[in-house]
Amino acid sequence: MFTRLARFTRTSSVLPRLVRVRGNASASAATSLADKNVSFPGATFGSVYTEKMEFLSDFPTIPTYRVLDIEGKVIVEGQDPKIAEDNLIKMYQTMVKLNQMDLILYDAQRQGRISFYMTHHGEEATLLGTAAALTNDDVFFGQYREVGFMMYRGFTIQQCMHQCYGNENDLGKGHISSPLGPQIPQAAGSAYALKREGKDACVICFFGDGAASEGDFHAGLNIAATTEAPVIFFCRNNGYAISTPSHEQYRGDGIASRGHGYGMHTIRVDGNDVLAVYAATKEARRIAVEEHKPVLIEALTYRYCWTHSTSDDSSLPPKEEVADWTKQDNPINRFRKYLEAKKLWSEDKEQALRKEARAEILKAFSAAEKVKKPAVSNLFTDVYDELPWNLVEQKGKLDELMAKYPTHFDLDAHAKEPK
Repeated sequence: MFTRLARFTRTSSVLPRLVRVRGNASASAATSLADKNVSFPGATFGSVYTEKMEFLSDFPTIPTYRVLDIEGKVIVEGQDPKIAEDNLIKMYQTMVKLNQMDLILYDAQRQGRISFYMTHHGEEATLLGTAAALTNDDVFFGQYREVGFMMYRGFTIQQCMHQCYGNENDLGKGHISSPLGPQIPQAAGSAYALKREGKDACVICFFGDGAASEGDFHAGLNIAATTEAPVIFFCRNNGYAISTPSHEQYRGDGIASRGHGYGMHTIRVDGNDVLAVYAATKEARRIAVEEHKPVLIEALTYRYCWTHSTSDDSSLPPKEEVADWTKQDNPINRFRKYLEAKKLWSEDKEQALRKEARAEILKAFSAAEKVKKPAVSNLFTDVYDELPWNLVEQKGKLDELMAKYPTHFDLDAHAKEPK
């Protein structure tokens, strides 16, 4: 009996002296406790027996935390997070620049000047709220809609243009991919490494509601929970994934409700409210770093574009719905109203910023368009220090093919091979 009850004395202060009691009283107390508390190895502390058969099917809905209403007004006095004015302006300027870049690059892809692009319309607050709340020591695992986060950290518009063209100045050398879920368990492992190293930092991992339907989501959260890794899982739930409405993806209370099942701190926020995103991420970082616990944040938002990316012409969401949301609750407009009320922004500043941003983007776009593609040999590099035999063999076959059919390969568009 005492062996079974010892588990509870190690995990709770409720029964610190149970095994020290002697006599009939101890036996009676132990028997009574065993009759009430479930002591199987797989049970969690606090689980009790019941004689009533009941299948749980109804759970309280998790509320959605917000600071600003749709008019940009602080709802509860004192909830306004204390953000320095220059940081507020930087957050807003980055949101606007990102929006202008989306407009230009979306059209550029449709003109055939770049091959692919994914816009950030409507999700700007999730990117800038998180970026401003973290430090540069915090590790970032992105999906494919986090350029605004990178821009806040110093990734330039020119670098963005090089990446879109996949030219030789692109840091990824054209090797970019569009991960859906594999970054989630990778982020958990990276966070565990930070914990082992004793670093005063955390990991943030971005993904969407569609990725939360992948197996990697569950594997990643479980790894993080059991290792108590300092990671923030940030899910942007726009309700449509690529082209699958949320009601076809899952039942239950959204993505946030899954955090409870993994025993992690969880919050749901208004993803169109940049201040709510900032405040939630700030506290999530404290929990992750100081308490060494993973956190799940679900940001409810809306993608103000009727296609998931330039690769499809999805009918979801309906264009009329997009138009309504754009007018009623645009995260950029909501934040702008907040700044204007604080006398930090004006129409003149707005017009100047948009004009300046557009000019900078077009100039960078034009410059990137003139840069050659990476050398063909880059297809085989950046993974191994020394090429393994199979890649050496593949490279040799490609060289033979290009030499045999030179007119089929526009090698002049590529940089020269390194000597």
